[in-house]
Amino acid sequence: MKLCLIVDDSSVIRKVANTILTGLDYKVVEAENGQKAIEHCEAQMPDAILLDWHMPVMNGQDFLTIFKRTFPTTDLPWTIYATTQNDPIDISRALSSGATDYIIKPFNRDDLEKKFAKLENTKLGK
Repeated sequence: MKLCLIVDDSSVIRKVANTILTGLDYKVVEAENGQKAIEHCEAQMPDAILLDWHMPVMNGQDFLTIFKRTFPTTDLPWTIYATTQNDPIDISRALSSGATDYIIKPFNRDDLEKKFAKLENTKLGK
């Protein structure tokens, strides 16, 4: 079973994403900030990450930077940057930092299913 790490300071977003991804046969673990996400990655590297951008303690951008420093020989898991703003500069920055794709919050089941179907057809599908 594939493992997805949901990183978001909103318990509501984590719960919604968890329900959707569990329904897609993912094992799900959750973190409320980037620091907790790094700790999860140290314990078990996920296959995919749903990553919020704006969080206390450590935001999504800092998570991507610290992930690369902490795991220099490990490829970043397939990472979907989740944002509430459709800001092309932030999206570009996330993608250039290693995020694979992005999704605008609030997302619905169809949106998230499409992103993870894309995942199945690319990195994890091979």
